[in-house]
Amino acid sequence: MDTISAGNFKATCLALLDKVRETGKPIRVTKRGKPVAQLAPIGPPGKRGILGSMEGTGKIVGDIISPTTPESDWDVLRS
Repeated sequence: MDTISAGNFKATCLALLDKVRETGKPIRVTKRGKPVAQLAPIGPPGKRGILGSMEGTGKIVGDIISPTTPESDWDVLRS
């Protein structure tokens, strides 16, 4: 992983963003020799996060409206 000081990062930020996008390799930013941040690529385009990642993968194969058990088995309907 490449390392750059905060001062140099400030001066070359836009070029470093392009470099990370092109190479896919993260860059560590240091301040007084200690790491304070990491600039990393976000992943391939179109890749989804956890939320919505299963969208479009489900399949309805039967009746989704009718109860799964007969109404005669329901205790709440018995009086």
